[in-house]
Amino acid sequence: MSIQGFVKSDFDTFQIDGLDARMEAIQTRIQPKFREIGQELVEYLSTKLGNEVYLHIAKHARRTVNPPKDTWLAISHNNRGYKKHPHFQVGLFDDHLFIWLACIYELPNKSDIARSYLANFNTIKQLEKDFVISLDHMKKESFPLEQLNKSHLERFRDVKKAEFLIGRHLSPTEHTVSNGDELIKLIKDTYNELLPLYQLALQA
Repeated sequence: MSIQGFVKSDFDTFQIDGLDARMEAIQTRIQPKFREIGQELVEYLSTKLGNEVYLHIAKHARRTVNPPKDTWLAISHNNRGYKKHPHFQVGLFDDHLFIWLACIYELPNKSDIARSYLANFNTIKQLEKDFVISLDHMKKESFPLEQLNKSHLERFRDVKKAEFLIGRHLSPTEHTVSNGDELIKLIKDTYNELLPLYQLALQA
């Protein structure tokens, strides 16, 4: 069975007013696709890494009023959670799909990871030219890899709330987004590029 990609109605979910209505749409439109895609990625990454990884799908459980502006799946080596560990993500805002290796502020050894990345700065800069960087997983904004400099990683090292995410953004109108098989291939290719950075982060 072919894997389903994401279509306009999935991205339009984030225009729905009200927490309950938007959450229902996330759960019925998007999360079944996350489970399908996530299972494929878990099997792939477990094989590539030689150890088990686990799928987590964002529940947005702490929200009581404001509906989520994005949603995602995460893959981590820890079966109980992902936020305190380097992890892979695939998710949607209303205007793009993101594919990340994410190191967010809840990591206890964030400064060690940053030092490792600074020591391997040239390796990061040699990744694919269409890669982008985010310094805050809550915001849509990203910037091209070519604009990354050491001060960004120094801030990630020194500022408690600073984050570092690297990967790709795709427009909802790109053919690959709606073609599940092509999307899976692109996600796997992206993760392949990022696996050395993931392993550096685990070792830090």
